[in-house]
Amino acid sequence: MTQKLDVATRKGLFLLERESRGKPWRVERVSFLGEPVTMLLRDPREQTLFAALNLGHFGVKLHRSSDEGRTWSEIATPQYPEKPAASDAAAGNGAKDVDWKLHQIWELRPGGADQAGRVWCGTLPGGLFVSDDGGESWTLNRPLWDRPERSEWFGGGYDVPGIHSVCVDPRDSTHVTVGVSCGGVWATHDDGASWEQRASGMFAEYMPPERREDPNIQDPHLVAMCASEPDSMWAQHHNGVFRTVDGARSWSHVASIRPSGFGFAVAVDPHDPATAWFVPGVKDECRVPVDGRMVVARTRDGGESFDVLREGLLQDHAYDIVYRHALAVDDEGESLVMGSTTGNLWSSDDQGESWQAVSATLPPVYCVRFG
Repeated sequence: MTQKLDVATRKGLFLLERESRGKPWRVERVSFLGEPVTMLLRDPREQTLFAALNLGHFGVKLHRSSDEGRTWSEIATPQYPEKPAASDAAAGNGAKDVDWKLHQIWELRPGGADQAGRVWCGTLPGGLFVSDDGGESWTLNRPLWDRPERSEWFGGGYDVPGIHSVCVDPRDSTHVTVGVSCGGVWATHDDGASWEQRASGMFAEYMPPERREDPNIQDPHLVAMCASEPDSMWAQHHNGVFRTVDGARSWSHVASIRPSGFGFAVAVDPHDPATAWFVPGVKDECRVPVDGRMVVARTRDGGESFDVLREGLLQDHAYDIVYRHALAVDDEGESLVMGSTTGNLWSSDDQGESWQAVSATLPPVYCVRFG
């Protein structure tokens, strides 16, 4: 059975295929060559592809394809409403106000199986948008945007806050959980009509002691849900790994991860909530692999212990970092793929025990998705 892989990079979208698991990947086509593709979505309900581009001076663009990327049509991009004159209560970035303007599309996720045409979009500067017509039009979710807590959100790797994680509960499409850098974790059980803060148990080492456990200033780098047990989620946080088994009502710190708790990406086995993969780095101020050795950390017991997997990965003078969306596991939980900031792309067909180089010459990789 043919497998597909989509790789969004700083200089284009690469669509790869292979005949079956264990066979080599090959590039079938390249779209948007030379242009930064910041996010992509392959919607399994409609068999459509979405690609978000950030063209700098020309702004953010969104494209859709219904023929495996052979042709693309530009569609609407999320647009913020006009900013009120008095907006101090919804400032964002702490005391620094932010423009109500789309900086980047940082997440695209399909709605539930019962929500034809529904697509969720997370953005910088921290707005959550929804479309119910396949991206032809977008609406800002005002109940989250208008929360007074947003006045304390601030940027992590970017100057402004951003929504990078959207997890839709497969049992109940009206239950959606989002991750915000830096604004914690939020959840809705009524399709976005109301929201609750869900970062209790997380802590931020970068804050003063009195605000260390404040849920509203946490920086979960990515929040990932187990498809078969949606109450189980993992978060790669700015200063560690956290896990929840109660639908993000409470989080527990996972202290056993090796060789480091810092990183951006996390992938969760779709059938086993106790199994997850991470790609550690040194720390925020030194975004390289620990000791110059590229490794993947895997737990199979809910974080009680970790295997450090390195076979097939660079073990000398490695400077790769794997971004939030650049690690993925397939629907069977057997194959993984990850792409790095130095253009390396690796795949594994044995749950990360060994890795094979797919390419060492790609542009910096922003996002990977199995088809």
